[in-house]
Amino acid sequence: MQQGEEDELSVTIAHIVRKLKGSSLHSQLEKEARASLHNTDIKLETLKEDIKEFFKTSGWEKKLQNAVYRELSVLPAPCHPLAPVEHIKEPLTYMRKAQASWEKRVIKSLNSMCTELNIQLARKRPLNEQKELLNKWNEMGTDEPDLSLFRPVYAPKDFLEVLINLRNPNYDIGDQGNYKSHLGLIQVPLKIKDIPELRDFFQELSLNTGQLGVDDSTQVPPELFENEHLSLGKKVLAGHDSAAAQQFVRQGCPTSLRADLWALILNISNQPEDMLYYEQLKSNVIQHDLLSDSLIYKDVKLTASNDDYYFVFEDYLYQVLLCFSRDTSVLAHFSYSSASPPKSYIRGKLGLEEFAVFYPPNGVIPFHGFSMYVAPLCFLYHEPSKLYQVFREMYVRYFFRLHSISSHVSGILSLCLMFETLLQTHLPQLFYHLREIGAQPLRISFKWMVRAFSGYLATDQLLLLWDRILGYDSLEILAGRTC
Repeated sequence: MQQGEEDELSVTIAHIVRKLKGSSLHSQLEKEARASLHNTDIKLETLKEDIKEFFKTSGWEKKLQNAVYRELSVLPAPCHPLAPVEHIKEPLTYMRKAQASWEKRVIKSLNSMCTELNIQLARKRPLNEQKELLNKWNEMGTDEPDLSLFRPVYAPKDFLEVLINLRNPNYDIGDQGNYKSHLGLIQVPLKIKDIPELRDFFQELSLNTGQLGVDDSTQVPPELFENEHLSLGKKVLAGHDSAAAQQFVRQGCPTSLRADLWALILNISNQPEDMLYYEQLKSNVIQHDLLSDSLIYKDVKLTASNDDYYFVFEDYLYQVLLCFSRDTSVLAHFSYSSASPPKSYIRGKLGLEEFAVFYPPNGVIPFHGFSMYVAPLCFLYHEPSKLYQVFREMYVRYFFRLHSISSHVSGILSLCLMFETLLQTHLPQLFYHLREIGAQPLRISFKWMVRAFSGYLATDQLLLLWDRILGYDSLEILAGRTC
């Protein structure tokens, strides 16, 4: 191993140790280690090895491995040790500037709505209002607040216009080489996978490999594959190994195992402390009313409530999204996101950082269609706290990349470029025909990708697609699915 690689590994290990030291798992491991000292099998001479063996046989080693695997999955790409924090978030300066400009526009839209409607960003609910909300917590869908004056802060089409107009100021249009043949709307040069690279990356999706939910003929009879895959899935679940579960779902998830396999991949266990945390978030919703709450209500009413698949989950959507807006643990994902959480200031203290707070508390302003990230998960999880944890983990791993400007390979900009490139290269007649009639393909497909196809595919097909997102730990399949 070279010196640079050793340094990189040391930094990674230190980062993971630091993260895990502040977790409940660390305290549980300490507690179990102390309790094991009373075990007659633990000898003072071989204390270290005996405790390691105890962790292995008791299942705690596997829990630790899964926690480390989870941290690795959200670890930012390796950077030079002296690189500034903003370079870790996004290495390209013009991307950072574009994202900052977009954020200012969104915040301006939010503040304009406040001024027009003469309402506060946040207020404490009166006691009678708190009691009323608590009583109807499980039937908020029956409530019909007047939302006629509220509007989504932005819609996917607004975001698309920003991406279309993005340019690299250091890039000479006259020296584009092969890139000059790209006739799509996205005009920034980014490294994306070509067909051979995609085939190599998604090799388990080969037509010669058995797949759940794919009707194409394979060498293995579908019934035989489904039975064997189900049997293997049960063994994977019994092994409690996140990495093995992630590899398994690349070929699709049996319906009966999907909820448990996804939770295993995402390292969601729904422990008592997790349920307590959810209840604390619920309490915050009950006590305080935020302007973003009305944006959530409006979005659910405009999208999921009008969807044949998801309207029945309206109550769940309100519960999850209102709690999500109060969850300050979500702020941690901004360390590896190109975005930054919006700030608000206590009245009369504008510009004074010591009086600044993140708004909403999770740093995420909901936009038109945001609730559709949660809706499909309602088919899998019926316990609100577990549904909430799965959605939160899906968001901080994947969904945030679909509404922020970045050069990341799974970012929406790279997905758009990949979609246009694949379509232009492999379906040129369709591509040129659509352009000739004024129907740019990306304008049609953008909203599909931004929502990860939620609301556009039948739920069974959507869940099979999301299997592959989890399995490959990548959103790139959305661009291929669009084609």
